[in-house]
Amino acid sequence: MKRSDDSEREKRRKRRRLIQELGEQRIPYLSPADPGFQELWDSSYAGLALRQSSALPDGLHERVQSALITLQRRGCLLRDLVRVRDRDVFTAVSRALVGQPGYTYRYLDTRLFTIPWHCEGEEGQKDEKEKPCCDSDLRDACKALWELNQFFCSDVKQQTNARGVKRSRSDTENSEDTPGEGMCEESVKDRLLEEKQEKEKKEEEEEDSGQGCSHSSPPSSTPPPDVAGLVQFNITIINYMDPSAMTQLKEEPYYGMGKMAVGWHHDEDLVPLSPVAVYSYSCPAEPKKEEVTEKDVEGQSKEKVKEKETETEGEGEGTSKEELKEEREGLEKEEVQKEKACWRVGLKVAWDIHTPGLALPLQSGDCYYMTADLNRTHQHCVLAGETARFSSTHRVVQCCTGTLDYIKKRCSEALENLHTDPEKNTKSLKSLLPSALQRIEDIHSEVEFEWLRQYWFQGRRYARFCSWWTKPMEQMEKDWKEMERMTQLLLDVVEDENTAQENRREMADVLLNALTDRQQHRQTWRDRCQSSLAQTLPAEEAPADRPYWSNEDPDMPLPFDLSEIINRVESLLWRM
Repeated sequence: MKRSDDSEREKRRKRRRLIQELGEQRIPYLSPADPGFQELWDSSYAGLALRQSSALPDGLHERVQSALITLQRRGCLLRDLVRVRDRDVFTAVSRALVGQPGYTYRYLDTRLFTIPWHCEGEEGQKDEKEKPCCDSDLRDACKALWELNQFFCSDVKQQTNARGVKRSRSDTENSEDTPGEGMCEESVKDRLLEEKQEKEKKEEEEEDSGQGCSHSSPPSSTPPPDVAGLVQFNITIINYMDPSAMTQLKEEPYYGMGKMAVGWHHDEDLVPLSPVAVYSYSCPAEPKKEEVTEKDVEGQSKEKVKEKETETEGEGEGTSKEELKEEREGLEKEEVQKEKACWRVGLKVAWDIHTPGLALPLQSGDCYYMTADLNRTHQHCVLAGETARFSSTHRVVQCCTGTLDYIKKRCSEALENLHTDPEKNTKSLKSLLPSALQRIEDIHSEVEFEWLRQYWFQGRRYARFCSWWTKPMEQMEKDWKEMERMTQLLLDVVEDENTAQENRREMADVLLNALTDRQQHRQTWRDRCQSSLAQTLPAEEAPADRPYWSNEDPDMPLPFDLSEIINRVESLLWRM
Protein backbone atom coordinates (compact mmCIF):
# COMPACT_ATOMS: atom_id res chain seq x y z
CA MET A 1 0.00 0.00 0.00
CA LYS A 2 2.84 2.40 0.83
CA ARG A 3 4.35 1.92 -2.61
CA SER A 4 1.01 2.69 -4.26
CA ASP A 5 0.51 5.80 -2.08
CA ASP A 6 4.03 7.01 -2.85
CA SER A 7 3.54 6.60 -6.60
CA GLU A 8 0.18 8.40 -6.38
CA ARG A 9 1.83 11.34 -4.61
CA GLU A 10 4.60 11.38 -7.20
CA LYS A 11 2.01 11.38 -9.98
CA ARG A 12 0.21 14.36 -8.44
CA ARG A 13 3.53 16.19 -8.03
CA LYS A 14 4.39 15.67 -11.69
CA ARG A 15 0.95 16.83 -12.78
CA ARG A 16 1.21 20.01 -10.68
CA ARG A 17 4.65 20.73 -12.14
CA LEU A 18 3.43 20.30 -15.70
CA ILE A 19 0.33 22.44 -15.11
CA GLN A 20 2.45 25.19 -13.55
CA GLU A 21 4.83 25.10 -16.50
CA LEU A 22 1.94 25.20 -18.94
CA GLY A 23 0.12 28.05 -17.20
CA GLU A 24 -2.89 29.36 -19.09
CA GLN A 25 -1.54 28.25 -22.46
CA ARG A 26 -2.81 25.35 -24.53
CA ILE A 27 -0.45 22.74 -25.94
CA PRO A 28 -0.74 22.71 -29.75
CA TYR A 29 -2.13 19.67 -31.52
CA LEU A 30 -2.31 18.76 -35.19
CA SER A 31 -5.11 17.30 -37.31
CA PRO A 32 -4.89 16.10 -40.95
CA ALA A 33 -5.71 19.61 -42.25
CA ASP A 34 -2.71 21.13 -40.44
CA PRO A 35 0.72 21.53 -42.05
CA GLY A 36 3.25 19.13 -40.58
CA PHE A 37 0.64 16.57 -39.51
CA GLN A 38 2.26 13.64 -41.32
CA GLU A 39 5.76 14.62 -40.19
CA LEU A 40 4.58 14.73 -36.56
CA TRP A 41 2.90 11.34 -36.99
CA ASP A 42 6.07 9.79 -38.42
CA SER A 43 8.43 11.33 -35.85
CA SER A 44 6.49 11.15 -32.57
CA TYR A 45 3.61 8.69 -33.12
CA ALA A 46 5.20 6.06 -35.35
CA GLY A 47 3.55 3.21 -33.42
CA LEU A 48 0.10 4.38 -34.59
CA ALA A 49 -1.22 2.82 -37.80
CA LEU A 50 -4.48 3.71 -39.56
CA ARG A 51 -6.31 1.09 -41.63
CA GLN A 52 -9.11 2.59 -43.66
CA SER A 53 -12.36 0.72 -44.05
CA SER A 54 -11.45 -0.57 -47.53
CA ALA A 55 -8.63 -2.66 -46.00
CA LEU A 56 -11.06 -5.17 -44.48
CA PRO A 57 -12.18 -8.26 -46.42
CA ASP A 58 -15.45 -8.15 -48.36
CA GLY A 59 -18.49 -8.81 -46.21
CA LEU A 60 -16.69 -8.47 -42.87
CA HIS A 61 -17.98 -4.94 -42.22
CA GLU A 62 -21.57 -6.06 -42.63
CA ARG A 63 -21.16 -9.06 -40.31
CA VAL A 64 -19.29 -7.10 -37.63
CA GLN A 65 -21.66 -4.13 -37.67
CA SER A 66 -24.65 -6.46 -37.50
CA ALA A 67 -23.00 -8.19 -34.52
CA LEU A 68 -22.47 -4.90 -32.69
CA ILE A 69 -26.10 -3.87 -33.22
CA THR A 70 -27.24 -7.31 -32.02
CA LEU A 71 -25.28 -6.91 -28.77
CA GLN A 72 -26.84 -3.50 -28.22
CA ARG A 73 -30.40 -4.55 -29.00
CA ARG A 74 -30.12 -7.60 -26.76
CA GLY A 75 -29.10 -5.36 -23.85
CA CYS A 76 -25.62 -6.88 -23.55
CA LEU A 77 -23.84 -3.51 -23.52
CA LEU A 78 -24.02 -2.09 -20.00
CA ARG A 79 -22.43 0.77 -18.10
CA ASP A 80 -19.94 -0.41 -15.50
CA LEU A 81 -19.98 0.74 -11.89
CA VAL A 82 -16.26 1.29 -11.32
CA ARG A 83 -14.13 2.53 -8.42
CA VAL A 84 -12.18 5.79 -8.80
CA ARG A 85 -10.37 7.28 -5.81
CA ASP A 86 -12.49 5.37 -3.27
CA ARG A 87 -15.84 6.27 -4.80
CA ASP A 88 -18.11 4.51 -7.28
CA VAL A 89 -18.91 6.10 -10.65
CA PHE A 90 -20.69 4.90 -13.76
CA THR A 91 -18.70 4.74 -16.97
CA ALA A 92 -20.00 7.06 -19.68
CA VAL A 93 -19.81 4.22 -22.21
CA SER A 94 -21.65 0.90 -22.23
CA ARG A 95 -19.47 -2.20 -22.49
CA ALA A 96 -19.29 -5.96 -22.83
CA LEU A 97 -16.31 -8.31 -22.90
CA VAL A 98 -16.12 -10.94 -25.65
CA GLY A 99 -13.22 -13.34 -26.02
CA GLN A 100 -11.56 -16.58 -25.09
CA PRO A 101 -13.78 -18.75 -22.85
CA GLY A 102 -12.83 -18.32 -19.20
CA TYR A 103 -10.93 -15.05 -19.63
CA THR A 104 -11.55 -11.87 -17.65
CA TYR A 105 -10.39 -8.26 -17.85
CA ARG A 106 -9.89 -6.15 -14.74
CA TYR A 107 -9.91 -2.35 -14.62
CA LEU A 108 -10.70 0.26 -11.96
CA ASP A 109 -11.52 -2.39 -9.34
CA THR A 110 -13.99 -4.04 -11.73
CA ARG A 111 -13.61 -7.48 -13.31
CA LEU A 112 -15.36 -8.14 -16.62
CA PHE A 113 -16.19 -11.75 -17.53
CA THR A 114 -16.10 -12.84 -21.17
CA ILE A 115 -19.00 -13.84 -23.32
CA PRO A 116 -17.09 -16.50 -25.32
CA TRP A 117 -16.68 -15.91 -29.01
CA HIS A 118 -17.80 -18.90 -31.01
CA CYS A 119 -15.31 -20.22 -33.53
CA GLU A 120 -14.89 -23.43 -35.43
CA GLY A 121 -13.26 -26.34 -33.64
CA GLU A 122 -13.01 -24.68 -30.23
CA GLU A 123 -14.27 -26.22 -27.00
CA GLY A 124 -15.72 -24.38 -24.05
CA GLN A 125 -18.79 -22.84 -25.70
CA LYS A 126 -21.31 -25.21 -24.14
CA ASP A 127 -22.73 -25.47 -20.66
CA GLU A 128 -22.67 -28.50 -18.36
CA LYS A 129 -25.54 -30.10 -20.30
CA GLU A 130 -23.61 -29.84 -23.57
CA LYS A 131 -26.03 -27.19 -24.78
CA PRO A 132 -24.82 -23.95 -26.40
CA CYS A 133 -24.26 -21.31 -23.74
CA CYS A 134 -25.82 -18.59 -25.93
CA ASP A 135 -28.72 -18.50 -28.38
CA SER A 136 -28.12 -18.56 -32.13
CA ASP A 137 -28.24 -14.76 -32.62
CA LEU A 138 -25.66 -14.13 -29.92
CA ARG A 139 -23.48 -17.00 -31.18
CA ASP A 140 -23.49 -15.52 -34.67
CA ALA A 141 -22.61 -12.10 -33.29
CA CYS A 142 -19.70 -13.45 -31.26
CA LYS A 143 -18.49 -15.49 -34.22
CA ALA A 144 -18.39 -12.35 -36.39
CA LEU A 145 -16.26 -10.62 -33.75
CA TRP A 146 -13.95 -13.66 -33.72
CA GLU A 147 -13.59 -13.31 -37.52
CA LEU A 148 -12.63 -9.65 -37.05
CA ASN A 149 -10.16 -10.76 -34.39
CA GLN A 150 -8.59 -13.25 -36.80
CA PHE A 151 -8.16 -10.52 -39.39
CA PHE A 152 -6.51 -8.24 -36.82
CA CYS A 153 -4.16 -11.00 -35.67
CA SER A 154 -2.69 -11.39 -39.15
CA ASP A 155 -2.97 -7.77 -40.33
CA VAL A 156 -1.31 -6.23 -37.27
CA LYS A 157 1.64 -8.56 -37.79
CA GLN A 158 1.96 -7.47 -41.41
CA GLN A 159 1.65 -3.78 -40.58
CA THR A 160 4.13 -4.04 -37.70
CA ASN A 161 6.70 -5.82 -39.84
CA ALA A 162 6.21 -3.34 -42.70
CA ARG A 163 6.64 -0.36 -40.40
CA GLY A 164 9.68 -2.00 -38.80
CA VAL A 165 11.39 -2.25 -42.20
CA LYS A 166 10.54 1.37 -42.92
CA ARG A 167 11.91 2.56 -39.58
CA SER A 168 15.10 0.52 -39.84
CA ARG A 169 15.85 2.08 -43.24
CA SER A 170 15.14 5.54 -41.85
CA ASP A 171 17.39 4.92 -38.86
CA THR A 172 20.22 3.86 -41.17
CA GLU A 173 19.87 7.02 -43.22
CA ASN A 174 19.62 9.26 -40.14
CA SER A 175 22.04 7.63 -37.72
CA GLU A 176 22.90 10.99 -36.14
CA ASP A 177 19.34 11.94 -35.22
CA THR A 178 18.90 14.10 -32.11
CA PRO A 179 16.08 13.88 -29.58
CA GLY A 180 12.64 14.85 -30.90
CA GLU A 181 11.49 18.39 -31.44
CA GLY A 182 11.13 20.34 -28.21
CA MET A 183 12.79 17.60 -26.13
CA CYS A 184 16.36 18.09 -24.92
CA GLU A 185 18.44 15.12 -23.75
CA GLU A 186 17.72 15.95 -20.10
CA SER A 187 13.98 16.00 -20.84
CA VAL A 188 14.21 12.61 -22.51
CA LYS A 189 15.97 11.18 -19.45
CA ASP A 190 13.39 12.74 -17.14
CA ARG A 191 10.56 11.29 -19.19
CA LEU A 192 12.06 7.81 -19.15
CA LEU A 193 12.37 8.02 -15.36
CA GLU A 194 8.81 9.24 -15.06
CA GLU A 195 7.54 6.44 -17.28
CA LYS A 196 9.27 3.90 -15.03
CA GLN A 197 7.64 5.44 -11.94
CA GLU A 198 4.29 5.63 -13.69
CA LYS A 199 4.16 1.84 -14.08
CA GLU A 200 3.59 1.58 -10.33
CA LYS A 201 0.45 3.71 -10.33
CA LYS A 202 -2.88 2.15 -9.42
CA GLU A 203 -5.31 4.52 -11.14
CA GLU A 204 -5.53 6.57 -14.30
CA GLU A 205 -4.61 10.21 -14.19
CA GLU A 206 -7.29 12.49 -12.85
CA GLU A 207 -8.79 13.53 -16.18
CA ASP A 208 -9.70 9.94 -17.00
CA SER A 209 -12.77 10.27 -14.75
CA GLY A 210 -13.21 6.52 -14.59
CA GLN A 211 -13.99 6.10 -18.28
CA GLY A 212 -10.81 4.45 -19.52
CA CYS A 213 -10.21 0.73 -19.41
CA SER A 214 -7.17 0.38 -17.24
CA HIS A 215 -5.97 -1.06 -14.00
CA SER A 216 -2.60 -1.78 -12.49
CA SER A 217 -2.12 -5.51 -12.32
CA PRO A 218 0.36 -7.65 -10.41
CA PRO A 219 3.76 -7.86 -12.12
CA SER A 220 3.86 -10.50 -14.80
CA SER A 221 6.68 -12.62 -16.10
CA THR A 222 4.87 -13.06 -19.41
CA PRO A 223 7.29 -12.14 -22.20
CA PRO A 224 6.24 -9.65 -24.89
CA PRO A 225 4.76 -11.23 -27.99
CA ASP A 226 7.11 -12.01 -30.87
CA VAL A 227 6.25 -9.57 -33.64
CA ALA A 228 7.64 -12.04 -36.15
CA GLY A 229 4.91 -14.51 -35.12
CA LEU A 230 1.15 -14.21 -35.21
CA VAL A 231 -0.34 -11.73 -32.73
CA GLN A 232 -2.92 -13.53 -30.56
CA PHE A 233 -5.57 -11.12 -29.37
CA ASN A 234 -7.52 -13.00 -26.71
CA ILE A 235 -10.33 -10.58 -25.86
CA THR A 236 -12.17 -7.59 -27.25
CA ILE A 237 -13.98 -4.92 -25.26
CA ILE A 238 -17.09 -3.77 -27.08
CA ASN A 239 -17.96 -0.12 -26.36
CA TYR A 240 -21.07 1.84 -27.28
CA MET A 241 -21.19 5.61 -26.91
CA ASP A 242 -24.06 7.96 -27.76
CA PRO A 243 -23.08 11.64 -27.38
CA SER A 244 -26.72 12.71 -27.15
CA ALA A 245 -27.08 10.58 -24.01
CA MET A 246 -23.80 11.79 -22.46
CA THR A 247 -24.73 14.85 -20.45
CA GLN A 248 -21.47 15.31 -18.59
CA LEU A 249 -18.74 15.01 -21.20
CA LYS A 250 -15.61 16.88 -20.13
CA GLU A 251 -13.63 19.18 -22.35
CA GLU A 252 -10.16 17.90 -23.18
CA PRO A 253 -8.07 20.01 -20.76
CA TYR A 254 -4.57 20.29 -22.27
CA TYR A 255 -4.99 20.84 -26.02
CA GLY A 256 -8.57 22.06 -26.46
CA MET A 257 -9.39 19.07 -28.68
CA GLY A 258 -13.10 19.06 -27.76
CA LYS A 259 -15.42 16.82 -25.75
CA MET A 260 -13.96 13.57 -24.45
CA ALA A 261 -15.97 10.34 -24.37
CA VAL A 262 -12.97 8.56 -22.81
CA GLY A 263 -10.30 10.52 -20.96
CA TRP A 264 -6.52 10.31 -21.28
CA HIS A 265 -5.20 6.88 -20.27
CA HIS A 266 -2.93 3.96 -21.04
CA ASP A 267 -4.55 0.58 -21.71
CA GLU A 268 -3.35 -1.69 -18.91
CA ASP A 269 -3.58 -5.29 -17.73
CA LEU A 270 -1.99 -6.16 -21.09
CA VAL A 271 1.02 -8.27 -22.02
CA PRO A 272 3.98 -5.83 -22.15
CA LEU A 273 4.56 -4.27 -25.59
CA SER A 274 1.56 -6.10 -27.06
CA PRO A 275 -0.44 -4.20 -29.72
CA VAL A 276 -4.03 -2.95 -29.50
CA ALA A 277 -6.39 -3.01 -32.51
CA VAL A 278 -9.58 -0.93 -32.64
CA TYR A 279 -12.51 -1.13 -35.07
CA SER A 280 -14.70 1.99 -35.21
CA TYR A 281 -18.32 1.99 -36.42
CA SER A 282 -20.35 5.19 -36.41
CA CYS A 283 -24.09 4.90 -36.84
CA PRO A 284 -26.06 6.03 -38.67
CA ALA A 285 -23.45 5.49 -41.35
CA GLU A 286 -21.52 8.54 -42.40
CA PRO A 287 -21.36 9.47 -46.12
CA LYS A 288 -18.64 7.43 -47.77
CA LYS A 289 -15.60 9.55 -48.50
CA GLU A 290 -13.20 9.16 -51.36
CA GLU A 291 -10.39 6.80 -50.37
CA VAL A 292 -7.11 8.52 -49.58
CA THR A 293 -3.77 7.49 -48.17
CA GLU A 294 -2.34 8.87 -44.95
CA LYS A 295 -0.05 11.19 -46.92
CA ASP A 296 -2.98 12.47 -49.00
CA VAL A 297 -5.04 13.59 -45.99
CA GLU A 298 -2.84 16.54 -45.11
CA GLY A 299 -3.03 18.09 -48.60
CA GLN A 300 -6.81 18.05 -48.97
CA SER A 301 -7.41 21.35 -47.20
CA LYS A 302 -4.55 23.09 -49.04
CA GLU A 303 -5.85 21.94 -52.43
CA LYS A 304 -9.34 23.27 -51.65
CA VAL A 305 -7.86 26.64 -50.74
CA LYS A 306 -5.79 26.75 -53.94
CA GLU A 307 -8.80 25.84 -56.05
CA LYS A 308 -10.81 28.63 -54.43
CA GLU A 309 -8.00 31.12 -55.01
CA THR A 310 -7.78 30.13 -58.69
CA GLU A 311 -11.52 30.54 -59.12
CA THR A 312 -11.38 33.95 -57.48
CA GLU A 313 -8.49 35.10 -59.64
CA GLY A 314 -10.45 34.13 -62.74
CA GLU A 315 -13.32 36.38 -61.73
CA GLY A 316 -11.22 39.53 -62.01
CA GLU A 317 -8.63 41.61 -60.31
CA GLY A 318 -11.03 43.24 -57.89
CA THR A 319 -10.63 40.63 -55.14
CA SER A 320 -8.48 41.93 -52.30
CA LYS A 321 -5.92 40.00 -50.25
CA GLU A 322 -8.17 40.52 -47.23
CA GLU A 323 -11.04 38.77 -48.98
CA LEU A 324 -8.79 35.88 -49.98
CA LYS A 325 -7.60 35.61 -46.38
CA GLU A 326 -11.19 35.54 -45.10
CA GLU A 327 -12.10 32.84 -47.60
CA ARG A 328 -9.05 30.81 -46.60
CA GLU A 329 -9.94 31.11 -42.92
CA GLY A 330 -13.51 30.15 -43.68
CA LEU A 331 -12.43 27.00 -45.50
CA GLU A 332 -10.09 26.06 -42.67
CA LYS A 333 -12.87 26.54 -40.09
CA GLU A 334 -15.18 24.41 -42.23
CA GLU A 335 -12.55 21.68 -42.35
CA VAL A 336 -12.10 21.83 -38.56
CA GLN A 337 -15.87 21.59 -38.03
CA LYS A 338 -16.05 18.53 -40.30
CA GLU A 339 -13.24 16.89 -38.35
CA LYS A 340 -14.91 17.60 -35.00
CA ALA A 341 -18.16 16.08 -36.28
CA CYS A 342 -16.27 12.79 -36.65
CA TRP A 343 -15.19 10.61 -33.80
CA ARG A 344 -11.46 11.04 -33.26
CA VAL A 345 -8.71 9.39 -31.31
CA GLY A 346 -6.35 11.80 -29.56
CA LEU A 347 -2.78 10.91 -28.66
CA LYS A 348 -0.07 12.59 -26.62
CA VAL A 349 3.36 11.75 -25.33
CA ALA A 350 3.00 10.96 -21.63
CA TRP A 351 4.20 13.72 -19.26
CA ASP A 352 5.34 15.94 -22.14
CA ILE A 353 3.99 19.44 -22.83
CA HIS A 354 6.45 20.18 -25.66
CA THR A 355 5.54 17.63 -28.32
CA PRO A 356 2.26 18.57 -30.07
CA GLY A 357 -0.67 16.22 -29.67
CA LEU A 358 -2.29 14.32 -32.53
CA ALA A 359 -6.02 14.10 -33.33
CA LEU A 360 -6.94 11.47 -35.92
CA PRO A 361 -10.50 11.49 -37.38
CA LEU A 362 -12.12 8.07 -37.79
CA GLN A 363 -14.62 7.35 -40.55
CA SER A 364 -17.10 4.54 -39.99
CA GLY A 365 -15.35 1.21 -40.58
CA ASP A 366 -11.84 2.59 -40.04
CA CYS A 367 -9.42 0.73 -37.77
CA TYR A 368 -6.31 1.85 -35.98
CA TYR A 369 -3.47 -0.06 -34.34
CA MET A 370 -1.27 0.95 -31.42
CA THR A 371 1.93 -1.05 -31.82
CA ALA A 372 5.44 -1.33 -30.36
CA ASP A 373 5.72 0.69 -27.13
CA LEU A 374 3.17 3.37 -28.10
CA ASN A 375 0.71 2.35 -25.36
CA ARG A 376 3.49 2.50 -22.75
CA THR A 377 5.08 5.83 -23.74
CA HIS A 378 1.94 7.63 -24.90
CA GLN A 379 -1.59 8.20 -23.68
CA HIS A 380 -4.73 8.31 -25.78
CA CYS A 381 -8.29 9.56 -25.43
CA VAL A 382 -11.49 9.25 -27.46
CA LEU A 383 -13.04 12.51 -28.68
CA ALA A 384 -16.79 12.40 -29.17
CA GLY A 385 -18.35 12.95 -32.58
CA GLU A 386 -21.93 13.84 -33.43
CA THR A 387 -23.28 10.32 -34.05
CA ALA A 388 -23.46 7.21 -31.89
CA ARG A 389 -20.42 4.95 -32.16
CA PHE A 390 -19.42 1.36 -31.49
CA SER A 391 -15.83 0.26 -31.07
CA SER A 392 -14.30 -3.19 -30.80
CA THR A 393 -10.95 -2.96 -29.00
CA HIS A 394 -8.86 -6.11 -29.36
CA ARG A 395 -6.14 -6.78 -26.79
CA VAL A 396 -3.65 -9.35 -25.52
CA VAL A 397 -4.57 -9.41 -21.83
CA GLN A 398 -2.50 -10.86 -19.02
CA CYS A 399 -3.56 -14.47 -18.53
CA CYS A 400 -1.33 -15.24 -15.53
CA THR A 401 -3.98 -14.25 -12.95
CA GLY A 402 -7.15 -13.49 -14.89
CA THR A 403 -8.47 -16.80 -16.23
CA LEU A 404 -10.75 -19.48 -14.88
CA ASP A 405 -7.99 -22.08 -15.30
CA TYR A 406 -5.71 -19.97 -13.10
CA ILE A 407 -8.16 -19.60 -10.22
CA LYS A 408 -9.22 -23.26 -10.40
CA LYS A 409 -5.57 -24.24 -9.92
CA ARG A 410 -5.35 -21.87 -6.97
CA CYS A 411 -8.42 -23.46 -5.39
CA SER A 412 -6.94 -26.94 -5.85
CA GLU A 413 -3.67 -25.76 -4.29
CA ALA A 414 -5.47 -24.52 -1.18
CA LEU A 415 -7.74 -27.54 -0.79
CA GLU A 416 -4.77 -29.90 -0.92
CA ASN A 417 -4.10 -28.91 2.68
CA LEU A 418 -7.50 -30.22 3.82
CA HIS A 419 -7.58 -33.82 5.08
CA THR A 420 -10.83 -35.76 5.47
CA ASP A 421 -10.93 -38.85 7.67
CA PRO A 422 -13.24 -41.27 5.80
CA GLU A 423 -14.00 -43.32 8.92
CA LYS A 424 -14.75 -40.51 11.36
CA ASN A 425 -15.89 -38.08 8.64
CA THR A 426 -13.85 -35.36 10.30
CA LYS A 427 -11.57 -32.79 8.70
CA SER A 428 -8.19 -31.42 9.68
CA LEU A 429 -5.33 -29.37 8.24
CA LYS A 430 -2.40 -31.36 6.83
CA SER A 431 0.24 -28.66 7.33
CA LEU A 432 0.41 -26.03 10.05
CA LEU A 433 3.51 -24.30 8.73
CA PRO A 434 2.90 -20.52 8.86
CA SER A 435 4.07 -20.10 5.25
CA ALA A 436 1.59 -22.73 4.05
CA LEU A 437 -1.22 -21.25 6.12
CA GLN A 438 -0.44 -17.76 4.80
CA ARG A 439 -0.60 -18.98 1.19
CA ILE A 440 -3.94 -20.72 1.80
CA GLU A 441 -5.50 -17.67 3.47
CA ASP A 442 -4.28 -15.50 0.58
CA ILE A 443 -5.99 -17.83 -1.90
CA HIS A 444 -9.12 -17.81 0.26
CA SER A 445 -9.30 -14.00 0.09
CA GLU A 446 -8.46 -13.92 -3.60
CA VAL A 447 -11.33 -16.29 -4.43
CA GLU A 448 -13.81 -14.29 -2.37
CA PHE A 449 -12.89 -10.73 -3.35
CA GLU A 450 -11.34 -11.05 -6.80
CA TRP A 451 -13.80 -13.58 -8.21
CA LEU A 452 -16.98 -14.35 -6.27
CA ARG A 453 -17.82 -10.83 -5.17
CA GLN A 454 -16.68 -9.37 -8.50
CA TYR A 455 -18.96 -11.80 -10.32
CA TRP A 456 -22.01 -11.11 -8.16
CA PHE A 457 -21.35 -7.38 -8.17
CA GLN A 458 -21.61 -7.10 -11.97
CA GLY A 459 -20.49 -10.23 -13.78
CA ARG A 460 -23.71 -12.15 -13.22
CA ARG A 461 -25.60 -9.52 -15.28
CA TYR A 462 -24.65 -11.50 -18.37
CA ALA A 463 -26.07 -14.81 -17.10
CA ARG A 464 -29.40 -13.97 -18.75
CA PHE A 465 -27.61 -13.88 -22.12
CA CYS A 466 -24.94 -16.51 -21.64
CA SER A 467 -24.77 -19.44 -19.20
CA TRP A 468 -21.05 -20.17 -19.63
CA TRP A 469 -19.96 -18.85 -16.19
CA THR A 470 -22.87 -20.22 -14.15
CA LYS A 471 -21.52 -23.68 -13.24
CA PRO A 472 -17.87 -22.60 -12.78
CA MET A 473 -18.93 -19.93 -10.30
CA GLU A 474 -21.15 -22.40 -8.42
CA GLN A 475 -18.19 -24.77 -8.08
CA MET A 476 -15.92 -21.91 -7.03
CA GLU A 477 -18.36 -20.99 -4.26
CA LYS A 478 -18.30 -24.59 -3.02
CA ASP A 479 -14.50 -24.51 -2.94
CA TRP A 480 -14.58 -21.18 -1.11
CA LYS A 481 -16.92 -22.64 1.52
CA GLU A 482 -14.36 -25.41 2.13
CA MET A 483 -11.74 -22.69 2.62
CA GLU A 484 -14.03 -21.10 5.22
CA ARG A 485 -13.97 -24.51 6.95
CA MET A 486 -10.16 -24.50 6.79
CA THR A 487 -10.03 -21.05 8.44
CA GLN A 488 -12.31 -22.34 11.18
CA LEU A 489 -9.98 -25.35 11.69
CA LEU A 490 -7.05 -22.94 11.97
CA LEU A 491 -8.95 -20.95 14.58
CA ASP A 492 -9.54 -24.15 16.57
CA VAL A 493 -5.81 -24.92 16.53
CA VAL A 494 -4.87 -21.38 17.57
CA GLU A 495 -7.33 -21.42 20.50
CA ASP A 496 -6.23 -24.89 21.63
CA GLU A 497 -4.08 -24.49 24.76
CA ASN A 498 -2.23 -27.69 23.88
CA THR A 499 -0.75 -26.16 20.72
CA ALA A 500 2.99 -25.43 20.96
CA GLN A 501 3.38 -21.83 22.12
CA GLU A 502 5.91 -20.68 19.48
CA ASN A 503 3.97 -22.08 16.50
CA ARG A 504 0.75 -20.93 18.05
CA ARG A 505 1.77 -17.27 18.02
CA GLU A 506 2.90 -17.39 14.38
CA MET A 507 -0.35 -19.07 13.36
CA ALA A 508 -2.35 -16.52 15.33
CA ASP A 509 -0.60 -13.68 13.51
CA VAL A 510 -1.42 -15.23 10.14
CA LEU A 511 -5.03 -15.76 11.17
CA LEU A 512 -5.51 -12.26 12.62
CA ASN A 513 -4.13 -10.55 9.52
CA ALA A 514 -6.36 -12.63 7.25
CA LEU A 515 -9.51 -12.06 9.33
CA THR A 516 -8.92 -8.32 9.69
CA ASP A 517 -8.33 -7.88 5.98
CA ARG A 518 -11.39 -9.99 5.16
CA GLN A 519 -13.62 -8.02 7.52
CA GLN A 520 -12.58 -4.71 5.94
CA HIS A 521 -13.09 -5.95 2.39
CA ARG A 522 -16.50 -7.41 3.18
CA GLN A 523 -17.63 -4.06 4.54
CA THR A 524 -16.30 -2.28 1.45
CA TRP A 525 -18.23 -4.60 -0.85
CA ARG A 526 -21.38 -4.23 1.27
CA ASP A 527 -21.08 -0.45 0.97
CA ARG A 528 -20.61 -0.69 -2.79
CA CYS A 529 -23.65 -2.93 -3.21
CA GLN A 530 -25.77 -0.56 -1.14
CA SER A 531 -24.48 2.69 -2.64
CA SER A 532 -26.90 5.25 -4.02
CA LEU A 533 -25.71 4.58 -7.58
CA ALA A 534 -26.16 0.82 -7.21
CA GLN A 535 -29.72 1.40 -6.03
CA THR A 536 -30.59 3.12 -9.32
CA LEU A 537 -30.00 -0.04 -11.37
CA PRO A 538 -32.85 -2.35 -12.40
CA ALA A 539 -33.11 -5.63 -10.52
CA GLU A 540 -31.51 -7.72 -13.27
CA GLU A 541 -28.43 -5.46 -13.27
CA ALA A 542 -28.21 -4.54 -9.58
CA PRO A 543 -25.16 -5.74 -7.60
CA ALA A 544 -25.72 -8.67 -5.26
CA ASP A 545 -23.89 -8.80 -1.92
CA ARG A 546 -22.87 -12.43 -2.24
CA PRO A 547 -21.60 -14.50 -0.49
CA TYR A 548 -23.69 -13.25 2.42
CA TRP A 549 -25.19 -15.23 5.32
CA SER A 550 -26.50 -14.62 8.80
CA ASN A 551 -24.18 -15.24 11.71
CA GLU A 552 -26.44 -18.08 12.87
CA ASP A 553 -26.40 -19.95 9.55
CA PRO A 554 -25.72 -23.64 10.52
CA ASP A 555 -24.29 -24.42 7.07
CA MET A 556 -21.46 -21.91 7.47
CA PRO A 557 -18.46 -22.69 9.71
CA LEU A 558 -17.75 -19.00 10.46
CA PRO A 559 -20.00 -15.94 10.83
CA PHE A 560 -20.13 -13.26 8.15
CA ASP A 561 -19.24 -10.60 10.70
CA LEU A 562 -15.78 -11.54 11.98
CA SER A 563 -15.40 -8.79 14.59
CA GLU A 564 -16.03 -11.05 17.61
CA ILE A 565 -13.51 -13.66 16.37
CA ILE A 566 -10.97 -10.91 15.65
CA ASN A 567 -11.33 -9.70 19.26
CA ARG A 568 -10.76 -13.23 20.54
CA VAL A 569 -7.57 -13.71 18.52
CA GLU A 570 -6.26 -10.25 19.51
CA SER A 571 -6.86 -11.05 23.19
CA LEU A 572 -5.10 -14.37 22.75
CA LEU A 573 -2.04 -12.67 21.27
CA TRP A 574 -1.95 -10.16 24.13
CA ARG A 575 -1.82 -13.01 26.64
CA MET A 576 1.04 -14.81 24.86
